Amino acid sequence: MTGGRPRAWRVVARLAAAAVLAVVTGCSGGTDDAGRPGTLRILAGSELSDLGPILRAATKATGVGVKLDYAGTLDGVQQVLGGQADARYDAVWFSSDRYLAVHPDGRSRLGPSVKIMSSPVVLGLRASVARRLGWDRTRPTWAAIGAAASAGRFTYGMTDPASSNSGFSALVGVAAALSGTGAALDGPAIDRVAPRLKGFFTAQRLTAGSSGWLSDTYTRDPSRADGLINYESVLLGLNASRRLPEPLTIVYPSDGVVTADYPLTLLSSAAGRSGDAFRRLTGYLRRAEVQRTIMTRTHRRPADPDVRPAAEFAAQPPELPFPARADAVDALIDAYFNRLRRPARTIYVLDVSGSMEGARLASLKAALTALTGADTTLAGRFRRFHDREEVTLLPFSTRPGTPSTYVLPESRPEAELARIRTFTQGLAAGGGTAIYDSLERAYSVAEQSAARRPDRFTSIVLMSDGESNRGASADSFRAWYEGRPPQVRRIPVFPVLFGEAATGQMTTLAQLTQGRTFDARTQSLSEVFKEIRGYQ
Repeated sequence: MTGGRPRAWRVVARLAAAAVLAVVTGCSGGTDDAGRPGTLRILAGSELSDLGPILRAATKATGVGVKLDYAGTLDGVQQVLGGQADARYDAVWFSSDRYLAVHPDGRSRLGPSVKIMSSPVVLGLRASVARRLGWDRTRPTWAAIGAAASAGRFTYGMTDPASSNSGFSALVGVAAALSGTGAALDGPAIDRVAPRLKGFFTAQRLTAGSSGWLSDTYTRDPSRADGLINYESVLLGLNASRRLPEPLTIVYPSDGVVTADYPLTLLSSAAGRSGDAFRRLTGYLRRAEVQRTIMTRTHRRPADPDVRPAAEFAAQPPELPFPARADAVDALIDAYFNRLRRPARTIYVLDVSGSMEGARLASLKAALTALTGADTTLAGRFRRFHDREEVTLLPFSTRPGTPSTYVLPESRPEAELARIRTFTQGLAAGGGTAIYDSLERAYSVAEQSAARRPDRFTSIVLMSDGESNRGASADSFRAWYEGRPPQVRRIPVFPVLFGEAATGQMTTLAQLTQGRTFDARTQSLSEVFKEIRGYQ
């Protein structure tokens, strides 16, 4: 649909959805000072942001407000297992509770749970590619998909399994299917299937920390890959949007998938104070007419078996077994980063101008040190610099400094990690802020490194606490950037807003390079650096 009126309607709808999540705040499950019903505070996956209009209707119908805070897969699990979620939230709403449930302390922290909707994680390929492979007519096995990927017959994008459940589910699903045992994975099974998994991941061309950002990046430049591994709902939504030059054929592996079943789960610590609000909200969301609305608006399958699925849904594939032990899950994620996927190349462009003196420079040093293994939390373990990764640190002030590059070995990376820590601790502040000169230097380093080792995910992280006041201007950088080869222009910049960073400059840089901004003004720089790792 085109024209001014539909565009205006979409703006109004987005504002209304945002208002739902922002306006209804108050006491958890009780009443606020004005006597109105209170709010269920929910820790959720970011993909649930599309439920805004439905949650507004739920508040109107039930009197239960809803406030969603978003977290990645492992960050959310860490908050629940560590007890931090008990103080801040009444419930969790992730795409799955399976990973929490396999942890010894996880099940005891979870109370009643109601499945609201579902979406299998599947492969979407450009229609012409699916026809060429014959997968528009038959359902291939994961083994056939893996063999075609290893042979270079198609490429795809997938999210980071430590940040996003779609990537996590894809990793678990393909590993379980390729193991061929029909049983839940364990450590030895992961080792046996590792060579075939590595072949499968050679075809991965895009990575991302969220399903939404992955699909948006693919939409902006579909030539970067032949398709996506993502939620069925995301792929159906892309087709419905008609933003792609060629629709995606959804490929349902015949031996099964891992399905997101979106359980809204009350935390056991909140059962007394919020149980009634939880029952009212889940009861509303499971109404037949609401289930149909969810299905229509979000392309997710209804959880109520009495609600007929829409014609856009194919038959539900078999469900693959989920690992029964937390250590098996952790071993699989660890293998993905350190052995299986294409390694990363990251260039950190670090502001050490005079305004960074003191606490800000200390914060930068702490954030980088955490990535060398100092952060021992569950999320921190998978956010450290990985084996085989190439890390370049490029400090700058009045002019770009000398870049220092470190390549972690395939095993025993401790010595190289120590070198990164030593360099980090030696950073000193002083001088002006030459952002654009330093970015040009970073892109030049990336281009030279790619000529030597082309098979890497490459990104640039820009951290500055101010506005560029030395060297090249924004306009001259844009002209320089647009003159680079296409493969160089595909390297995203992830600017970090810190201190008095120029938001407009940073946002423009992210848009120009197809990156995204991260905000370290409302959370620690260490947390932001960990979040960015999902995009590298």
